[in-house]
Amino acid sequence: MADREQEQRILDRITQMVEDERALRAALASGKIDDATEQRRLGELERELDRCWDLLRQRRAKAEFGEDPNDARVRPSSQVEGYLE
Repeated sequence: MADREQEQRILDRITQMVEDERALRAALASGKIDDATEQRRLGELERELDRCWDLLRQRRAKAEFGEDPNDARVRPSSQVEGYLE
């Protein structure tokens, strides 16, 4: 798969997760889910979003420095989350 296509797939996944976040907030506001459910699901989405953004940054950095973007790998959320602290 071409580099641009792979990058677009990652961006599409990020867009879908952002839409899922909005849907969760709307479901909470309408009473369809409770606060604990929203928080649990939001936490899962946020961790996955962080991993997607990390992968995208890795790919772009590799391309910028003449490396193969396809060598970038999804890292565990524990590793990615550690960067934020």
